[in-house]
Amino acid sequence: MSFEDLLTSLQNCVITEDQARGNVSQTLELFFDRLSESSRSSGKRSKERCLEEAVQLLRQMSEAQLHVLEESHLLLLVRLLISLQLQLVNISTACRKVDQMLQHLAKLDHQLVFRETHRCLHSIVRADQVLSFEDLQGACMFLEDSTVGREVWRESFPSLLKKVSELFLVVLQQDSLRDGPLCYTAVKMCLQIFQLLPGEVAPLVWTKEHSGPTVQKILQALMDIILGQCCNRDTCLMAGTAVAMLINTAPESRAGEAAAWSLLQVSHLEPWLLTVGALRVQCCPARKDGVDRLAVSRGLLTCCRPSILLSSHVDATQVHQVKAQMCLLLEGLFPLVYALCEEKLDCHVFAFEALTLWLKKVKECLADILKMTGVRLLPDNSSLQQQLIDIIWTTAESPVEGVSEFVRSAFCLLLDLYNMDCEQFCDTKKTLYLTLLQRILKLPWESKAKYHRLCALLPYLGTDMVLDQYAEIPNHLLKCLSTNHLSPCGSELYRCLIQQQRRELCVASHTELGLADQWARRWRPVLHEALATDVTLLQNNSSTHLLPCTFQVFPSAVDPLLASLDPFAPGHLHAWACIVSSYRAATGGSPWALQGSATLETLQLALGSADDKVRLAALNLLCCSPKTIDTPTPEEMSIMRGFIPQNLNCESSSFRQHFQAGVKRFLVRIRDGCLAHVRGQKGKKKAAHSQWAQDVLEQGIGFVEWLGQLPYSNLAPGHSYQRKKTALLLLSAVLETCTDTWSPDKRKGQPPVNMGSLINCARQRGHWDFVCRTKQLVLISCLEDSTNEIRELSAGLLVRFFPPSFPDDIAAVLLMRTRQLLCSPRVQEAQMGALMAKVLLQKSQEQPEGCGLNGNITVSGGSEHKASCMVRFLVKELEEHYLTAKADMMLAARTKPIHDAPPSFCEMGNAISSLIAQESGGGQGDGEECVLLSEEHNLVLTCCWVSLKEVGILLGSLVEKILTESKPSKCLLTTEDLTRASKVFTYILLKCRHWGAVEGCCTGFTKFCASLLSSNDPELSDIPAHMLKLGLQVVRSPRSTSVTRRAAGLPMLILCVVSAEEASKARPLLSHSMQTLLETAKTPLPENWDQTLDLPQVCAVHTLQALVRGSGLGVAVLQFAPAVAILSLALLSSPCWAMRNAALQLYSSLCSRMLGQRPSSEEGGPTQHGMSPLAFFFHYPALQPFLLGELRGAAQDLQGPPNEAKLHLQPSLFPVLTLLAQLQPGVQDSTDALSDFLPPLLQLSASPIYSVRAMASKALVAMTPPSGYMDILVKLAAQLPRPHERFCHNRLHGQLLQIKATLQRALCTVSDPSAELCEVLSRVEASVWLATEAQRCPLVRAAYLGVADSLRRLCRETYLSKLSYTLMRDLQTPRQELQLGLSSFHQQAIQFLCADLTCACQIWDNFSASGPDLRLSLVTWVVDGRGSQQTGLKEAIQRVLQSNLREALLSVSVEYRRTFLAALVAVMAGGDSTLPQHLPQSAPLEEAVRLECLDLLLGDLEDQRGGPEFLSQALYAASLLLSQASGSSLKISVFQRWCSTLECQRSPDAPEVLRMACAEALCVAGVPLMSHSPLPAVTIRSINTGLYLLQDQSQQVRMKAARFASMLHHVRTGESQRSVYLMQVNRALPLLLDLLLEECWDAPGTLEVLLGHLPQPDLRSVLREASETGGSSLYEQDEANVFAEPSVIAAHVLPYLLQMAGKCCESSAVAQRLSAWAEEGAAQVLDSLEVCKELQPAETLTPAWLALLTDPRFHGTLCGLFTRAALLLRLSNASDDVRHLCDPSALHVSLRDVCSLLSLNGVHCPSAVTAAVAGELPP
Repeated sequence: MSFEDLLTSLQNCVITEDQARGNVSQTLELFFDRLSESSRSSGKRSKERCLEEAVQLLRQMSEAQLHVLEESHLLLLVRLLISLQLQLVNISTACRKVDQMLQHLAKLDHQLVFRETHRCLHSIVRADQVLSFEDLQGACMFLEDSTVGREVWRESFPSLLKKVSELFLVVLQQDSLRDGPLCYTAVKMCLQIFQLLPGEVAPLVWTKEHSGPTVQKILQALMDIILGQCCNRDTCLMAGTAVAMLINTAPESRAGEAAAWSLLQVSHLEPWLLTVGALRVQCCPARKDGVDRLAVSRGLLTCCRPSILLSSHVDATQVHQVKAQMCLLLEGLFPLVYALCEEKLDCHVFAFEALTLWLKKVKECLADILKMTGVRLLPDNSSLQQQLIDIIWTTAESPVEGVSEFVRSAFCLLLDLYNMDCEQFCDTKKTLYLTLLQRILKLPWESKAKYHRLCALLPYLGTDMVLDQYAEIPNHLLKCLSTNHLSPCGSELYRCLIQQQRRELCVASHTELGLADQWARRWRPVLHEALATDVTLLQNNSSTHLLPCTFQVFPSAVDPLLASLDPFAPGHLHAWACIVSSYRAATGGSPWALQGSATLETLQLALGSADDKVRLAALNLLCCSPKTIDTPTPEEMSIMRGFIPQNLNCESSSFRQHFQAGVKRFLVRIRDGCLAHVRGQKGKKKAAHSQWAQDVLEQGIGFVEWLGQLPYSNLAPGHSYQRKKTALLLLSAVLETCTDTWSPDKRKGQPPVNMGSLINCARQRGHWDFVCRTKQLVLISCLEDSTNEIRELSAGLLVRFFPPSFPDDIAAVLLMRTRQLLCSPRVQEAQMGALMAKVLLQKSQEQPEGCGLNGNITVSGGSEHKASCMVRFLVKELEEHYLTAKADMMLAARTKPIHDAPPSFCEMGNAISSLIAQESGGGQGDGEECVLLSEEHNLVLTCCWVSLKEVGILLGSLVEKILTESKPSKCLLTTEDLTRASKVFTYILLKCRHWGAVEGCCTGFTKFCASLLSSNDPELSDIPAHMLKLGLQVVRSPRSTSVTRRAAGLPMLILCVVSAEEASKARPLLSHSMQTLLETAKTPLPENWDQTLDLPQVCAVHTLQALVRGSGLGVAVLQFAPAVAILSLALLSSPCWAMRNAALQLYSSLCSRMLGQRPSSEEGGPTQHGMSPLAFFFHYPALQPFLLGELRGAAQDLQGPPNEAKLHLQPSLFPVLTLLAQLQPGVQDSTDALSDFLPPLLQLSASPIYSVRAMASKALVAMTPPSGYMDILVKLAAQLPRPHERFCHNRLHGQLLQIKATLQRALCTVSDPSAELCEVLSRVEASVWLATEAQRCPLVRAAYLGVADSLRRLCRETYLSKLSYTLMRDLQTPRQELQLGLSSFHQQAIQFLCADLTCACQIWDNFSASGPDLRLSLVTWVVDGRGSQQTGLKEAIQRVLQSNLREALLSVSVEYRRTFLAALVAVMAGGDSTLPQHLPQSAPLEEAVRLECLDLLLGDLEDQRGGPEFLSQALYAASLLLSQASGSSLKISVFQRWCSTLECQRSPDAPEVLRMACAEALCVAGVPLMSHSPLPAVTIRSINTGLYLLQDQSQQVRMKAARFASMLHHVRTGESQRSVYLMQVNRALPLLLDLLLEECWDAPGTLEVLLGHLPQPDLRSVLREASETGGSSLYEQDEANVFAEPSVIAAHVLPYLLQMAGKCCESSAVAQRLSAWAEEGAAQVLDSLEVCKELQPAETLTPAWLALLTDPRFHGTLCGLFTRAALLLRLSNASDDVRHLCDPSALHVSLRDVCSLLSLNGVHCPSAVTAAVAGELPP
């Protein structure tokens, strides 16, 4: 009987006959329900949860209660549980829970449980056929997870072994079976038998009288698998473990020793005999990948007991010393493991896992080893010690994932072993630790291994020793935290240091405050610098990693950290928020007790900061708490109510995610705290329950209710993507936290068990109706959002949290809308329709018309039928689309866009053109051909390519689903079906040119291949191999046409097939493909090759590149890296351009794969990767001689007579140098390993190619060990020529570049110059002539100056003075002839001179007299950011630039004008804009000159002369000049022109750089003008521009506009001595509105400004346009500003309009303007309200209303209408002049009724609008 039948029978029997025992009956009913739910659930966690509940229910029933069950009922119950256990064979934890139930029943009747289990297992072992996969899984489960099952197997042991041996005979004869899951499970079964039934196994192995052929066959099969008959690596490794476990069953250690030593013959290349007790097995090695040795070594180390591992391979009669030397662990296994680690295997990570296992075993057995040997295991300089250190050192930087972690563990174990070894022999010196420390310190700071090794060494040396020896630790830690890949290891080192520091300090019995003071002496400056920096990565990593561990180790460190912070100092506010929030999270201490009332004030500053990071840190302070039951205080809830609405439209995705996480933590605290109070109510009498608890409950429930309502008013169409995304995330947080919906896919975050009690408590108060109809309509409208993220999030919320089915009216309308969208030619709308169909499938009970099999079928019959019905509906739609496409392609492209018509993709263009011509009723037509695609072309093209893409995805997913969930005997797809599908994929990938279609199709094709390759059916698994063979054949075949560049989809076909191979197997398809492609690419080109055709060789190279770049292959291609690198470099010399291009792309991709991802840091990071040259050539040894040969060949070409031309191009040279230059410099310790690279690199300094010389200098630094830097420098400096000495300019230039590059690296760690460095310095100073005119080459002179600049801090003053004088004289000498490289020399000379203030002032004083080139170089130097480093120099530059401004504006050189203005702006407005703005006033321009310059600049802006960059600089410069002028000296027209310019350039259609310049202009000139100008018009227009810019699409523009508001606020508060507090954009907008009403409420123009930001209220026109249906078009025009939100700005403006209405009695002018507005607009407002009444949404949803819900114009117009109506209402109540236009009471009722009706039907207005409508806003 099936599980369902057993359950039904049991329920009927037990429940009908147990009426008298109500409690037992009820418990059993719940128990059966949990079992049934577990059987039905698809998720693992859902099953486990139901079973755990079932276990608890069964345990609630005592044995006495269960005894009342009849034996037949108990029998059914046992069978039910066994049946369920068989369903759960793949979930071990679930099987064990069922086993707990069976054990509970076994207490009643053990024989019954045993008998039923035996009956089940008997059917497996007694069957005539070979074990099936399902039988094997069941057998494994009963052996591993069933207590009674093991007893049964122990009794049926011989039968079980026989079945397993018979299975191996069958499995090993078929390739598909021995590499598949059946073989793996059989090996797993053997391992379980040997491990769990050792008593039964041992006699069959170790005694001759009991041994037999069964175990012999099993052992033979396991060894065959290990030695190569199986390609599946996981199976081989498990087989090795199984054999070792078999050896471990030996009853006597001596027998096990002999078997283990016999097994170590696995490294033999010839056949050998394995002896295990009485068993003899012939072993024939068949594999060369090392997996056999790996499997054996891992198995022995994992399974064998110490007595076997410490065994000897010699007789006991031999001497003790010899016996010790032949220890299995040391002399048997270590050489095997060490050799595996040295080899470059595909399974490198497993080799180092084996090394770690070996070290662990040695540590475990160390006492016995030392006792046995009597000598030290790891004496200093011993071969074993050196071997371990060398292998650990050279592989720490392995690119293979997982290797570095095992190497790190091995290093820690080695140090521990050495310590134990030393202590055993009383060696107190422990010299290895100091030796390793010195070796570690030589590593560069960029090496990740440096920090891991220091962490391991620290406990043995102590913090004082490490910090004294490594004084640069703080600096290097900050560098690590500024680099992504180094931040974890740097953070770990800091944690280890302070933990060790505390351990050492605690010995001296310090108090907690004393400990914190000791910590602060070393680390407080470091943390302050890290937290207050402007480097984002450093900020984030220090707050995330350093602070938590600091407070965990030193809780009192918070006081010294906070003591020196000033919230208004740059960076300190962020540091404060991070420190306090981290302190609260780590310790649970109250943040409010740290600094008294100042804490709350500082928190408010942080919550309103413009910096996202500061606000997030402050939010974290509010939300975090170590205890979730810690309910937020009323003050915290109040602060959150203000903070959340202000942060809904943040640009940053990271901010949104952290925002949601913080709010969710806050909600969890509310929920858990309220639950505690609800439990308290139930546990206590009501009279005893405090009022305080009631208040907490009310406040918590009220906050959740408010937050649950907030998202819906922010999800209306017309709101920005950012706002809607945040709103949905917050809504998700509310629903996940405060509902009782259980999520099976989540391990954590499930609702509490008693969540229902809190929900009931909230609902009794009329709150927490989270899933009402109106909210459902809002989310449904989001299904048609323009972004897929909003659509997917909304769909997810609808499915997870809302009722399981839609109401009938909603389902019907959604189905209709789905059909419409699925027929849209727009891809986006078709995706909307697909998502709607998915949601309908999951929720709707509405049956699509015509999808039933007959008229009697309805969807209510069950979810399975509903799904089947929906699928039939979709298939029917697909068929209709297909038939329409065959009949009329143009009609299909417009109305049913699916494609299967044009016969040849190569002729697609001609086919489409003919189709369009036929549709238009004529031929191609006469006249000039249009180069742009017509609408018809776009329609058909999109239809075709998107259809191909979706067909590929659908086909792959469908095959995967069917093959995964179908039994082999009942598969719905035949081999013919799958072969046909493979031809479809092949056709698309080989013929299609559209990359989007190819890429999309590949997604499905990879699933298709993976499903087939994992099949046990050899016919199916051969299909991908056949396709690969076809693809490789196409690669090798010559073509008569050119398909497209990069071989189109052919490489993707091959990539998809080889990526689908299981990673645990040997990847034979990949090996075959790589070999074939390499051979094809090497084939010489034919003599008459045609460059217009695709060559097989080029196609092969492109395919190799696809394989190298393919993420699905990972590091599997690295074993072919040397061959591919050599090939690509050789092909760079091909005469075919396409071949060279393909080879270069291949080489670039390969280098990225070999070196790993380049580290990223805040400022671009280092140009090198993390791998050192030594590690690189360790992993790719074949490349070392090849690359060295390439360098030597190129260097040899440069040798010869000095007058001989040497321009011999070697195409591979620069790529080789680039590769070497990317290696991590300064890692290798000795010069021996790579010293051969240095001579050719030095010789390449003479290359005639500039880029080669530059790259050779970088490669020289990377390949030179730190100990060789000075030797290289001395050698190069000695070759610098003297005056009048003959030399090669190229060589000299290259040598100078090499000197500079080496100096920059060497001087990083030099504090005091050595004798060698002094010699280099002397030779450089003696070659000062290289910077004079005697050296005619500017590039050489620039290179020499670069060297001098690097040595500047070490040079003598006389030398610097002489050099500066020479340069000054040279720069002032006019030049007539044009010199190559002169600009570079000028830039280098200016940089050198301006480092000295005196020289800099002198050269800038001569600016006017300088030549055009020098002036351009000077202003370029300023623009590069070097002119503002010295205050005195900055003022001098400003004076010079101001005095030359007029001349620059009149210059004919556009580049000079643009650069000059940029330089002027840089020095006049540069610096920290958060500081008070005091622009230098040294020697201001004369008024006449200023006015003329202003006129020129404003004229350029008005006439749009110049590009956007120039105009932006012009606007900025004009604003700077305007800010310096006294108000009385300028005409009003100048202010008006400036304001008009801003109003013109603030437009969303203007370039972003100009809109940014507008915001900059407001900051520079707007603030002083508004502070000192008596003109209200300037203030009003400036504020209006600021309001528009605060809504700009660019975040940078909005931030700059918020800076303008912040500066205005700063000036008006009079805090001139503090830095400007930069506020958030959403706080700046109301501040500007406040200022507008405060300063100009009665001025003309203010009312117009406010009304100008409202959407138009003409609802009739919006409804008319919405009802019009236009023709199908492919694209839709985006708004110029997608960030603008009409509804939001209307809500912002509304309170200020109402304030003006309230002040009409104070000013007749204001009253007159408001009355005039009312006279003009009241009629339209009232008319639109009447239209709203006419809408009257029906009780059921209609398509027309759904269309309005998704129309952004409708929502914006409604908000504008309600805002104007609220203003009109306020005016009619306040002014008699307006009351005749409308009846206030009637208007109020009408407005309230319309809003209420709309809100019930999915229209949620902003809270300010609804409050005004309800009369809740103050006057």
